[in-house]
Amino acid sequence: MDNLRTNPPDWSILMPVLPEKGARPQALYAEIRRLIEEGGLPPGAKLPTTRDLAARFSLSRGAAVAAYEMLIADGFAEARVGAGTYVARAVPNTGGRPVRARTRPPEPQGPLPGALGCSTADETTIRTFRTLLNRHLTQPSARHYHYGDPAGGEDLRGEIAAYLRAARGVHCEADQVIMTSGTQQAIDLVIRSLLRPGDPVWVEDPCYPTAKAALAAAGLALTAVPVDAEGMDVTAGEALQPQARAAYVTPSHQYPLGVTLTMPRRLRLIDWARRNDAFIIEDDYDSEFRFSGPPLTSLQGIDGEGRVIYVGTFSKTLMPGFRIGYMVVPRPLVGRILDVRRLTDRFPSTLFESALAEFLREGHFAAHVKRARRRVRAARDALTGVLTDAGMAVATPEQGLHMVVEAPPGRSDAEHVLLAAAHGFELRALSPMYHGGAGRQGLVVGFSGFPAEVLAAAAARWVGASQNELTK
Repeated sequence: MDNLRTNPPDWSILMPVLPEKGARPQALYAEIRRLIEEGGLPPGAKLPTTRDLAARFSLSRGAAVAAYEMLIADGFAEARVGAGTYVARAVPNTGGRPVRARTRPPEPQGPLPGALGCSTADETTIRTFRTLLNRHLTQPSARHYHYGDPAGGEDLRGEIAAYLRAARGVHCEADQVIMTSGTQQAIDLVIRSLLRPGDPVWVEDPCYPTAKAALAAAGLALTAVPVDAEGMDVTAGEALQPQARAAYVTPSHQYPLGVTLTMPRRLRLIDWARRNDAFIIEDDYDSEFRFSGPPLTSLQGIDGEGRVIYVGTFSKTLMPGFRIGYMVVPRPLVGRILDVRRLTDRFPSTLFESALAEFLREGHFAAHVKRARRRVRAARDALTGVLTDAGMAVATPEQGLHMVVEAPPGRSDAEHVLLAAAHGFELRALSPMYHGGAGRQGLVVGFSGFPAEVLAAAAARWVGASQNELTK
């Protein structure tokens, strides 16, 4: 037996007001036919009853019945005994306007192995989230039926605060945590709340391009501060622009070079911010993925002056599609940032927040990170093996989800990006990430989001193509 479709939600919003003059059955017929031909009513969709139509348009029921009879006669609708009237499965093309089919778009093509910003799929985690979301849909809380707190739900903020205190040494309570749609929204909120066009701001050189673009788009005067083996050179920053209003840094795992900001420089950076009444935006984007050695304490955890705004995300640990991150804000700034949040993005998803809070509280997140770290480490080692066997100098990173590889001779890093893509491997050129776009040659490659064997095979294809070019 065919599966019958029910009425589309509030079908009446699809129907425009009928023209004031003219025969009612013909006018109704023409409007329903138009909706069918334009795809507003797809094949197989159930049409409203003639009684509903008559009430909606203040018509006699006879006029509605006549309109349906014309639609059936012309092949645009079909009557099913005991079930109602439906849009025909095969709508005729009468030579007028083409019938616009409503079909599911094809699944978008995913990134190639080696791409940055990919998380590691985990069936156990997906199954757990499905259970948690179903639980909240089955017995939804009253909080889902009205506008929520712009900072996010207190239950989730409390769980995040507890996690950050234990895992990252962050000094915070729930009232300092603000939920965001990923890191980028957090950076945008800081810009809108605390900075004005023309304000000088330090950025790392090289720098995370998306954050740098957001700062530049706001009209801020960016000062590119060099990064060396010890992280951002604070002394150089003070010489270049001592009166900067803020500094954007990735101290635990500098993006893209992967170095860690040393303790002396951390202390000097905080001291500079204190003396100049400046703020530090600490982007701690992938700290969960540390493979050896003790966990690194956050910059915020050693700041006793309320100078650091800590930014984190679940995109790397869970999946970017969840679009959920957070920021930890010094208490004097919370009100200013929430005022902006209310105007730009009212409040985050309460339904997903409830599920995520339970995911953290019940220990699922810790177990997920442990599994993800194990998979990512295996992929890192497989990638390192392929590159090392090819004679490339590779420093195996002890933290994070990407590594920097020296570009093989014979091509620029930008040319290697094209060569790799042609062989099913994704790289990102390092040189454009420097201020001015012409820095050190290198290739940034991710090792998360793909099985170790898939990543290694893709890397081997690029290495082989690169070596073949040199022997020609």
